[in-house]
Amino acid sequence: MPANPSFGEVGERLRRSTVSISSQQRGQSGNGSGVIWSEDGLIVTNAHVVRGENLRVELWDGQHLPAQLLKIDPRRDVATLRVKATGLPAVATANSANLRAGELVIAVGNPLGFAGALSTGVVHRVAPFRGMGTQTWVQADVRLAPGNSGGPLADAEGRVVGINTAIASGLGLAVPTEAVRRFVKLGPESVSLGVTIQATRMKIDGRAAVGYVVLEVTPGSAADRASLMPGDVLIGTAERWFFQPQDLGILLDSGVPSIRLRFLRGERSRWREVMVQLRTSRQEAA
Repeated sequence: MPANPSFGEVGERLRRSTVSISSQQRGQSGNGSGVIWSEDGLIVTNAHVVRGENLRVELWDGQHLPAQLLKIDPRRDVATLRVKATGLPAVATANSANLRAGELVIAVGNPLGFAGALSTGVVHRVAPFRGMGTQTWVQADVRLAPGNSGGPLADAEGRVVGINTAIASGLGLAVPTEAVRRFVKLGPESVSLGVTIQATRMKIDGRAAVGYVVLEVTPGSAADRASLMPGDVLIGTAERWFFQPQDLGILLDSGVPSIRLRFLRGERSRWREVMVQLRTSRQEAA
């Protein structure tokens, strides 16, 4: 790698290490991006990019390959895939903990069908984001769009510092590389409920509170085993109601092996209660 690569060289390397990922879900196709993590075919992306079936990866040179889902962590929104290929242009990575506010970063992905689209911005901070639990995010003012999810966020030298995941309050949020490395090596960081949720304001016992509407339940997850369903509204535990948007994330990050969740279903005239056994074991890397 050149000591001082030009911006064009950095962008070209990142494009060649970024893939397009497609899947089929409920008769509809979905698309996102991914990062070639190792030259032997290991791909890192977001968990929400690989929800469907018939996963396929398109390389920079136009080659299409079927992909196998290896590991997934819906809570941290990361996943790994494997394609049968060798000699792929893997990314270089940097320690995301060393990022400082104001540093230049580059995002690459496939937004709205435009392959290898590149945008730049600056880091705002590396910290938890309000309303999204206690997990750390690389927060930068890069321009992201549908299809960017799972693509790389890199520093000025082209070293990946995060996996682009979401947009919140005008900022791009990326899973830091340190969290990605742990996931690749050990699997999910901690317990996972296995749901996609949306926070909503509501009143419980006359008090302002927060509910989490279940949008999707991951098959085989803790929520699925507890028979939670899309449309349910999570409102608290046997000990307390949820009053702040970050309450559920804080509960899961506490590492408890099980929780007794209270939720609303159907006409929502009364709450129900279910014991959820959370997954706590880590799996060694394949």
